[in-house]
Amino acid sequence: MSNTQKTFEEKLDHMFVAKDQIPQEHRIEELHQKRYLSNGEMKNWNGPVHEVFSPVYIKTPDGLKPKLIGSYPVGTEKEAQESLDAAVEAYNDGRGEWPTMPVSERIKHVELFTKKMIARKEAVVKLIMWEIGKSHADSIKEFDRTVEYIYATIDALKDIDRDSSGFQIVEGIAAQVRRSPLGVVLCMGPFNYPLNETFTTLIPALIMGNTILFKPPKFGTLLHYPLQEAFQEAFPKGVINVIYGRGNVIIPGLMQSGKINVLTLIGSSRVANELKKQHPKVNQLRAVLGLDAKNASIITQNADLDLAVKETLTGSLSFNGQRCTALKIVFVQKSIADAFIEKFNNALSELKFGLPWEEGVNLTPLPEPYKIDYLNDCIADAKKHGAKVVNENGAKTNASFFYPAVVYPVNKNMKLYYEEQFGPIVPIVPFDDLEETIQYLINSTHGQQVSIFSNNSDEVAWLIDPLVNLVSRVNVNSQSQRGPDVLPFTGRKDSAEGTLSVTDAIRSFSIRSLVAFKMNESNNLLVNEIIDSGKSNFLSTKFIF
Repeated sequence: MSNTQKTFEEKLDHMFVAKDQIPQEHRIEELHQKRYLSNGEMKNWNGPVHEVFSPVYIKTPDGLKPKLIGSYPVGTEKEAQESLDAAVEAYNDGRGEWPTMPVSERIKHVELFTKKMIARKEAVVKLIMWEIGKSHADSIKEFDRTVEYIYATIDALKDIDRDSSGFQIVEGIAAQVRRSPLGVVLCMGPFNYPLNETFTTLIPALIMGNTILFKPPKFGTLLHYPLQEAFQEAFPKGVINVIYGRGNVIIPGLMQSGKINVLTLIGSSRVANELKKQHPKVNQLRAVLGLDAKNASIITQNADLDLAVKETLTGSLSFNGQRCTALKIVFVQKSIADAFIEKFNNALSELKFGLPWEEGVNLTPLPEPYKIDYLNDCIADAKKHGAKVVNENGAKTNASFFYPAVVYPVNKNMKLYYEEQFGPIVPIVPFDDLEETIQYLINSTHGQQVSIFSNNSDEVAWLIDPLVNLVSRVNVNSQSQRGPDVLPFTGRKDSAEGTLSVTDAIRSFSIRSLVAFKMNESNNLLVNEIIDSGKSNFLSTKFIF
């Protein structure tokens, strides 16, 4: 065994530390949540709770033990239905205070919430880090990016409302066209970006005048608790309600009630399909969904190999590959495959693994309890069909930590060829003809993004034209990603429904409504009187600055 190997083994064995070795500023007090927001009240909970254990293990005299960081309510159908009733009442068939409120006033409420949210930054960041094992630096980035998204949403809505403040006159008919809310929104976010991805749907849904039922993700639940009083203080009664409980227990009844107008879910297509089928009035349900992805990196013999390695490494292993936008399968032209793998493995070996609070850490423990079993099963399946783990130390584990595995050569007989592994495995597929990569994307059930690495303009152009009709975003010489948030974020096939950019999200959670009238002296006087008196919040020429 080499000295390097010993160093790795020792570091892996000693990755987790004792309680008193945790830096003081990163220690966490247990948070046992006994209240939840419903109908404008922080209601007490005395029923069963779910204990939350961090993916960070603690070294004890009895061995490694997962760190208990708190608990939250396990609500029932009764509490979920009460919260639904509150949201329905607050919307009141479009006549409630919130949906009829002027846009400028709704913006003030969201701005107030954001200030209160910022005041709770330290608590939320620490909970992100401890609940899902995200590095402290990336947890801060997630919080800050979320705040930026809220302010960008406010600015975008102001722009839209300004454009809507006048009248269109066509064929003697004058009309004012504005965006109006859809109703009650059931919002469910993901564990990997439990704050940011959740708020990219929740905030635009809220600011457009809808009322909200919010179910926090299974992992990343506690971090939303510090924000519930901020929601309570910033919004009218019943506008936002937080529901807890087992999804398969509390969600079917909500959908079957027919009272949910919008389903927004960042998660799996399987779950989304099941939920939509439960709604009795399918034509009255709008779905805004961010779903599965199997984004491919296509690296040709004309690529800048160093750039391809850098971007594919980051794209496949940021937050341990637990991103819907991650590169989850890598196609490399055979003539450069060996060179690419050597460079990729060298770069991978430089990534720092450790605990979330360590400075510069890239690879951290995984939050899903049975994830490592699944990853090992994928590797066993790949080996059975002729692949190997080709990087040193690949797939080695300690408790909740899984060191990334580079698997090669992957082929169509393997799980890793089709399934979204959503974790630190990098499947590499050798190819001869670029047509093979196009056929893969044609046959894939997913269609979010693809990354092309080549400096040959003819080659890149030849790939772009078919690929833009197979996925929603083609990245040239860069990893797949969501941002910047002003760009459309969506997908084809089972990867998405609806579009989530700052402006598109506003549109997704609203509908264009208009007031129209034939222009004659009587109608002109009537409309001018309404506008001058400020009697209508919708029919108005007020300009938001």
